[in-house]
Amino acid sequence: MRADAKRNYDKIVEVAGLTFREKGYDAPLDEIAKRAGVGPGTLYRHFPTREALIDAVMQNWIASVHESADKALAHEGDARDRLMAWFEEYAARLTVHKGVAAKITAALGDERSPMANKCQTYAAANEKVVEALRAEGAVRPQVEPLEVLRLIGGIATVADQGNLSPEAVRPMLAVVADGVLR
Repeated sequence: MRADAKRNYDKIVEVAGLTFREKGYDAPLDEIAKRAGVGPGTLYRHFPTREALIDAVMQNWIASVHESADKALAHEGDARDRLMAWFEEYAARLTVHKGVAAKITAALGDERSPMANKCQTYAAANEKVVEALRAEGAVRPQVEPLEVLRLIGGIATVADQGNLSPEAVRPMLAVVADGVLR
């Protein structure tokens, strides 16, 4: 990639991330191009679809998901403290970009969704946390990791749409944690 093309690519990704945080993933792509100082053609040459642009914006986000799960499992405290650390991190990640919590939560388990790779990343990280706690005997036997993910996604959606603070979200996450653990 030429140096100027790389600069345009990087600028588009940076501006798209900021715009998605402000307006959600449905923000007009032409607005992103304008804010990045490039023409729509340049944006579409680099990112032929909205999903391609979203994927580029989310690469760093996705790359750190497993790190967050490992960090939660290494968190000081009992199983509930570690589970809450994961839930809080997951809910916070889902609300970084306006509207993403609902999109990812609705796409969980749907292999045909454009969000499938993000969902699979989250599902694998969540399963790692739930199964590690299950191996300790802390998780109820009937608890399914995908159901847990959907519940936390639902709470994150409410937080996102209601502009709730992490302090307001924590008690809702605690209810789920109490239902997951023995």
